[in-house]
Amino acid sequence: MDKTDLEELRAKVPCSSVLEEAGFALDLKESTRKAMKYRRDAEIIIVIHEGKGWFDPLSDGKGDVFSLVEHLQGVRFVEAMHAVADLVGFVPSDPVWERESREREPDRSIPERWRRRRKPWKGSATWRYLHDDRGLSERIISIAISTNLLREGPHGSMWAAHTDADGVVTGWEERGQDWRGYATGGAKVLFRLGRSDALRLCVTEAAIDAMSLAAIEEMRGGSLYLSAGGGWSPATSNALCQLAVRANVELVAATDANAQGEVFAERLREIAEDVGCAWSRLLPPAEDWNDAMRMRNRDEQDERGEVGQGLPHARRLTQG
Repeated sequence: MDKTDLEELRAKVPCSSVLEEAGFALDLKESTRKAMKYRRDAEIIIVIHEGKGWFDPLSDGKGDVFSLVEHLQGVRFVEAMHAVADLVGFVPSDPVWERESREREPDRSIPERWRRRRKPWKGSATWRYLHDDRGLSERIISIAISTNLLREGPHGSMWAAHTDADGVVTGWEERGQDWRGYATGGAKVLFRLGRSDALRLCVTEAAIDAMSLAAIEEMRGGSLYLSAGGGWSPATSNALCQLAVRANVELVAATDANAQGEVFAERLREIAEDVGCAWSRLLPPAEDWNDAMRMRNRDEQDERGEVGQGLPHARRLTQG
């Protein structure tokens, strides 16, 4: 098959066809038109470039429709090419989007777009979303605002900053009542709540989970609460290695209590082994730490005086 035939075949078969045929399902809640998240048990594949490209947020895998078949089936290019050819005419499901696509801001840099947004204030739409809907304490919200981690997003949503080692904003997690996403054109590194010299690194999957765990632990001394933003980029791994390579660091896998959380926890264990630091697993008493936060708030409303009861302790599995 010559190059022209390959390009024609690549154009006819989107990555979503390969994934649906392989038993993956679209997670509409966590997808956008530009980045569609497909799941199969603990496996995740993100489809980008209007179906022409993909990447695996839990590994370094990425590429076109042919490399996707190679990635999923463990076959060589020739076998992948024939598998793709067999899918010509397969029509993947057409997702029903619940909101209109947002406009890009290509003429503004990430730091400039961040600076143009207002910080939340007590009673603002974002404040109410975090405090009333997500159950975060006023103290934690105030600390995050004072350390330049939060901005008012559109329609009462929240922007939570990801920064590099120098504190430069590289992008932000976006969360709201009817929206979740990541800054267009932004890079995922780490959301960081706490002192940069902390030796206990608590890694969660979302900024709201990081803030929730910080609230539950009342900003435990010597702890830095981190979020990978639901993905696992090389920049995230590098940033964690830079933090974990210091002496006496403990890397705490505070990821969700589900299959994806275990995959993330395993990646953190591998990082701890590579740099030679201690590692432990901290499971939330609900699916994630924000669920645990809201569950605790409900319990406190019913019975005062039991703040902190039921919080599991980290179980050290690997120690450097």
